[in-house]
Amino acid sequence: MGSCFARYETYSFFHPAPPPPPSPIKVLSPPPSSLPTATKSSNKVGIVLGIVAGSLVMLLLCLFAIRRKFKFAFFWKHAVLRKENLDSEVDSEIGHKQEINFNLENIKAATSDFHEDNKLGEGGFGSVYKGTMPNGLQIAVKRLSVQSSQGKKQFLNEIKLVAKIQHRNLVNLLRCCAEGSERLLVYEFLPNKSLDKILFHPERSQELDWPKRLNIILGVARGLLYLHQDSQLQIIHRDIKASNILLDEKMQPKISDFGLARLFQLDETHVNTMVAGTLGYMAPEYAVGGQLSVKADVYSFGVLILEIMCGRKNSDSRLPLEYQSLLEWVWRLYRDGNIIDIIDKAILKYFPNEQVSRCIHVGLLCTQGNPSLRPPMINVYTVLLDNSVTNLPNPAKPAYLSITQDNVPRRASTSTSTSATSSASSTTPLAYPSINDTSITDLGPR
Repeated sequence: MGSCFARYETYSFFHPAPPPPPSPIKVLSPPPSSLPTATKSSNKVGIVLGIVAGSLVMLLLCLFAIRRKFKFAFFWKHAVLRKENLDSEVDSEIGHKQEINFNLENIKAATSDFHEDNKLGEGGFGSVYKGTMPNGLQIAVKRLSVQSSQGKKQFLNEIKLVAKIQHRNLVNLLRCCAEGSERLLVYEFLPNKSLDKILFHPERSQELDWPKRLNIILGVARGLLYLHQDSQLQIIHRDIKASNILLDEKMQPKISDFGLARLFQLDETHVNTMVAGTLGYMAPEYAVGGQLSVKADVYSFGVLILEIMCGRKNSDSRLPLEYQSLLEWVWRLYRDGNIIDIIDKAILKYFPNEQVSRCIHVGLLCTQGNPSLRPPMINVYTVLLDNSVTNLPNPAKPAYLSITQDNVPRRASTSTSTSATSSASSTTPLAYPSINDTSITDLGPR
């Protein structure tokens, strides 16, 4: 039996076209009102934390910069105070405070602003002026040269050393002042100034009779003995000379000018160092080779003794050649037994022959060329003080330095540093006799 099939489509199915592509699947996001609240909060917190962290970093950087600025300012101020205001440090060094205020203004007033009429002396590192404080105290002010770098070093050296040593035969440092570019050392004033001003003066040398000369020799010996052995610090002065021996109103001697002084270890026999001092007073092993020991001061003291005994400087180019070197001249007369011609005419009226001969003998012992032959200051002082000490060794020929202007050892530097109330003595240099006494070593360039 037949059937019928009916079909209805919206497109022609007799000639079918390819089916259309499937529609893309759409992912429907929830409406804004349905977003989680936690996501919004985390975004806000992240932004806030970033801002806060950045602010903290900037704040820390600012604080660090401010701290560095204040720290630098503090240490700079501290350094300036240490450099320019040394009074507080000197208080601790000296151990007491002065009732008088030794500031720059008062020192200028005391010295009439460093007037030339108040100048007592002048040296390579500065000048010395007399001053009177408001209470009537007389002072000697060493004003170190602004242009001298060595002067600044000597300034600090004297503060450290002189403030720690006290002895009746050492000059007394009252105070120091460092304001701006000024470097001032204030000492007690000694009315008779320095030994060279009297000893080498043709008229004033008459004031130094034999008892006074012997007292000066003993006083300087006591001062050196204290420096070398009895003080809490072993000190080599390095510049013992007539212009650095000051005299008070009773002609009592005081060693001054410690700008070149050097601390020495008790277990050291010698040290090698740059040469500084005054030629004519310097030991040859120190002047030529830079070997410094306490025996260098012994040598200088020996030269000083002979100057006091003879009343003349250790070198005088105005004299005939055979008389120019004091040590050579004295040695020649002493070897020939001619003591009278050695002695200064100012003391010829009265002098005990034994004491005078002993002083000359000790002076020659101290100036021997071999440092090991020079006696230590304890022996020197004992022999000078006690006439009962006999059997002194015979001195060897002194190792003197003949002075010529064109023959200065390169390492040696003459010091014209002035004492608290005196100018430096003039010095010129030098020919050095060999140990065998038969040849002369020329120290000049060949």
